[in-house]
Formats: sequence, structure tokens, C-alpha cells
Amino acid sequence: MHGYIQRACFNSILHQIKRYPAVALLGPRQSGKSTLAQEVQKQIKKSIYLDLQDPRSLLRLEDPIALFEQHEKNLIILDEIQKKPEFFPILRSLIDKKRHPGRVLILGSASPNLIKQSSETLAGRICYLEITPFQRKEVTDFCDFQSHWLRGGYPLSLLAENNRDSFDWRINYIRTFLERDIPQLGFGYISSSQMHRLWKMLAHSHGQILNQSKLGQSLGVSSVSIRKYISLLEQTFIIRQLSPYSFNLKKRLVKSPKIYIRDSGLLHALLDIENVEDLMSHPVCGASFESLVIENLIFQFPNWEAFFLRTSNAAEVDLLLSKGQKKLLFEIKLNSSPKASKGFYQLMEEIKPKEAFIIAPIKETFKVKGITYSSLELFINNKISQCME
Repeated sequence: MHGYIQRACFNSILHQIKRYPAVALLGPRQSGKSTLAQEVQKQIKKSIYLDLQDPRSLLRLEDPIALFEQHEKNLIILDEIQKKPEFFPILRSLIDKKRHPGRVLILGSASPNLIKQSSETLAGRICYLEITPFQRKEVTDFCDFQSHWLRGGYPLSLLAENNRDSFDWRINYIRTFLERDIPQLGFGYISSSQMHRLWKMLAHSHGQILNQSKLGQSLGVSSVSIRKYISLLEQTFIIRQLSPYSFNLKKRLVKSPKIYIRDSGLLHALLDIENVEDLMSHPVCGASFESLVIENLIFQFPNWEAFFLRTSNAAEVDLLLSKGQKKLLFEIKLNSSPKASKGFYQLMEEIKPKEAFIIAPIKETFKVKGITYSSLELFINNKISQCME
């Protein structure tokens, strides 16, 4: 696994730069934002790149007016923008003086200051794009499915020489996130040891219904603190809360969200899973596969809303994607001979989706009783365009 891997969003970034004065690439640390921006710079010759962690770049930004005037026809790329949130009001003024597309590309990890400052100050001038770790469609030609599943999508984890190096990188990533990144992101003081315990607890309850009271009791903290910690992990793209879908069913519905560690590699590191053999025998294996599929499907349908659905009598849809009146239903099974549950058929009758799918590790796509059976990779390659029509 070597060489530059072009990101699926690359052309979209170039397109939005032609439409908006400011474009923001937001995503977790080490997900490939800087490498992606440098590729954009190669494509857009009239551009400069400034890393706000580099003292030399900070020196150039001491007089931002002079910098923008000097480069008024260039794209200015500002990396690690959360390091300088006070720059946003200045940025608005400079953009408004010459309000044309492609003035600035900003990169950053999520933070309250980053989101608040940019949304308030650059409203109507900025387009947001989320940069995730590698998704399956991006690396099909570079690694097999099991390696991607085990290691996750962070570039330095996925492209490591071996599983041991990959695992060590993820352990260090978690430590650095807890001890350095959280304080620098403006969330205030949070105990790193307490957050680490919560993170491990979430890994053990991965794919389950979130129970904040139980987590608070286990950690010895209030439900208010648990909500704060969960919000922090969600804002920094570490976890996903998948909301329950609600509509006029006569049945009682589960109303709390499901919780997932978004990157399978980080999940496995938190659970001390170092190789495929350990993964396949671990109780979290099925839920890990489920979340990997969910992340990839949400990635492929960026303008659709994502939900799960579960009734009190255990009828369940693992993922429901919704856009206007269109609905897509997915059941995800780690089984080479999958079968749709009776509850899935029942919910199909009531929701009447555009299409319904079973995603499982199978080698061919086929249809039975209105349900398409497919592997993740076959679905990505063959079904997307049909679903989005």
C-alpha cells in the first residue's frame, strides 16, 4: 500500500472553491486534510499554503491585510485554523472587500470556536465539507477489506507496514487526543483519565442504545457531564449518535440514539484487538462490521438523513436513509448466508421504501422478495447511482 490515494471529495472541493469565497474542510486530526489541501494547491497554481502550527506562517499572518492584498488573486490555504479563531472576523472583512470565489480554504479539527466563529462570521460566504478517514471506495485498489476493517481508515494506521505498527499508531493517537488535543480545542478542563474510561465503555457498548444514566453511574459523574463528554466526542468526529426514526407507527418505538465509535480501527484499539483472528472471535465483531458498513453508506449518501428504527417487539432496521419522500432500508449481517428477519419485512410493508437491502460478506448480488442482497463493495460499485436517481 503505497503512493498518494486520491480522495473521493477532491473534485467536490475544487468545485466548491469555484462557488464560494471560503471553503472549510473539517474532520478529525490525522484524517488526511493537510495532504488533501496540498493536492488542491498542486491543482490550483495560484495558491499559497500556511500552516498555523508553523511559526513562519504565523509571522506572515501578523499583517493579514497585507497578506490578502498581496495574494488577492490567489487561493490562501490556512491549515489548523482552530489555532487562531480570532482570525475569522478579519477574514470576513477581507473577503467582503473583494467577494469572489476561491479566496480561502480553511482546514481544522472541530471545535466550539471554529464552528461558532465561522458560522457566525462567514455566513453565506462559506461551504463546509467533512473529511473522514479513508472509506472503502477510496482504497479498494490499495488494501483488502479485512485489513481496512481491522485497521480503520486513518491514513497512517491503514498504510502502516504491519498490524503491530498500525495498532501502536492508534494507541498513540488515542493518548494524544486525550492529553493534548482536547485541551487545545477549547473545551475547557476535562479529566483525560475519565474521558479514556468513558471512551472504552463506549467501545464495549458499541452499536447499542445509549444509556447516559448507566454511563454516569459507572464513571461516578452526573448525566450533565456525560452529555458534555458525548458531545465533545461527537463534535470531534470520534463517535456517531445514530438517531431513531420516528413516524406514525402504532407500535412503541425506541427513542434513544445508538452509539458508535466511527472508525473501526480506533474501536479495535480501545478493545485491544490487534489482528483479524482476535476480531472475528470478539463479541463486538458483528457490531464493528455494522458500523463500518453504516459509515461507508452515509459517506456515499452525503445529502441524506441517517436513522435506525427499532420497535418494542424487536422489529429493526439497522440504517434508514431518507431524502424527501425517498427511503432506503438496510439490514447489516456478518453472515455469508444472510436472511432478512420477519421484523424487517414488516417494517418494509409499513415504510414502503424506494429500495431495501441486506448488506453482508457475500460474493454476488441477488434479489429475493423485494430485497437486494449485496456485499458492501458490490453495493458501492453497482447500486449507488440507481438509488440516487
